[in-house]
Amino acid sequence: MLYVRYPLSLRNVEDLLFERGIDLCHETVRLWWNRFGPMFAADIRRQRVSRMKGFRHWRWNLDEVYVKINGELHYLWRAVDHEGEILESYVTKTRDKAAALAFMKKALKRHGKVEAITTDGLKSYRAAMTELGCEQKQEMGRWLNNRAENSHLPLRRRERAMLRFRQMKSLQKFASVHASFHNHFASQRHLVDRQTYKTRRAVALAEWQSLVA
Repeated sequence: MLYVRYPLSLRNVEDLLFERGIDLCHETVRLWWNRFGPMFAADIRRQRVSRMKGFRHWRWNLDEVYVKINGELHYLWRAVDHEGEILESYVTKTRDKAAALAFMKKALKRHGKVEAITTDGLKSYRAAMTELGCEQKQEMGRWLNNRAENSHLPLRRRERAMLRFRQMKSLQKFASVHASFHNHFASQRHLVDRQTYKTRRAVALAEWQSLVA
């Protein structure tokens, strides 16, 4: 959890665990994250999707951001709901209609119907939504897509701590796992009082301990 949730390197986690009396190599941390991270993330995602699928007034924000892998530009697509929940992360080499269509098909298949979709001015969204027959649901406007754009910030902090990604596959894997962990522990502390935040944090931690037990 430390490595995925916080902007720490493998060696940072190794040092923190050593302070707690656990002596292991940073490569062991890498092995644990690669093996167990996707498993825990899948369980978190399955529980949250089943709870949210029946929500009727579901609004999505879609956005894409470039990520450099070995000097080459790749694109990370994100679907975020009206509460800031990261629904889907998808990595492609291009940001054309085919990439947007594959991303949206994946999101709709997993999460079901949506009432409105907010995007930026990228024409690939319009072309993909026209093919899917939901172009009337698209909304565009200044600052309307800030929720999706801000969702990239936690991953950017992790990217700097990890000294960038080296493979497209590793970016896809980490982005998906990181999104699930971020959703689980995001308590929206800027919107609630201290007591409510502490309660939500305790519940999230209890659910996490139950999940990994």
